[in-house]
Amino acid sequence: MGLRCFISLELPEELKKNIYIPIEKLKATGADVRWVQPENLHLTLKFLGDTTEEQLKNISEKLISLAKAHERFYLHISGAGVFPNLKHPRVVWLGMHDSEEVIRLQRDIDESMEGLGFKRDEKQFAPHLTIGRVGSLKNKDALMKELATLKEVDFGKIKVINITLMKSELKPGGAEHFKLNEIPIGKRR
Repeated sequence: MGLRCFISLELPEELKKNIYIPIEKLKATGADVRWVQPENLHLTLKFLGDTTEEQLKNISEKLISLAKAHERFYLHISGAGVFPNLKHPRVVWLGMHDSEEVIRLQRDIDESMEGLGFKRDEKQFAPHLTIGRVGSLKNKDALMKELATLKEVDFGKIKVINITLMKSELKPGGAEHFKLNEIPIGKRR
């Protein structure tokens, strides 16, 4: 069996702290949600899944090549919501704005990984930060009420300068993520 890998954008520690303050308020609702730990907050660009050691070199080479074709950019994180809908929430998320460049980057990554045998994403990419996964509808109304207070909240912005290839290990206490490679975006000066 190979490694469980994904390609992501990492968040600065300061931003993770800003995001986790309102998450604590959401936790206090007692809703049945598995909250993402602060150290695991990231924006997934492509979930690769089962990946062999041999594939890692080719993945990194493709990412290095496509990263040079993109410029560094900013992403603005604000607002909150749920997927798929308010009646039956499954995922609690924070929104992303000024996201045209990240959408282009994700599309290019998806296409290049397809060339390495990874299945192309069927759903259209909607940039967001997953902050929790809903287990049941327990205390859903309290969660939705608290979440509504975050609809207009500005969590900050990040300058996107790297793409990160990550490994995820599933543990009893939740997933642990490990950085395998960090690829700078843009032409090196």
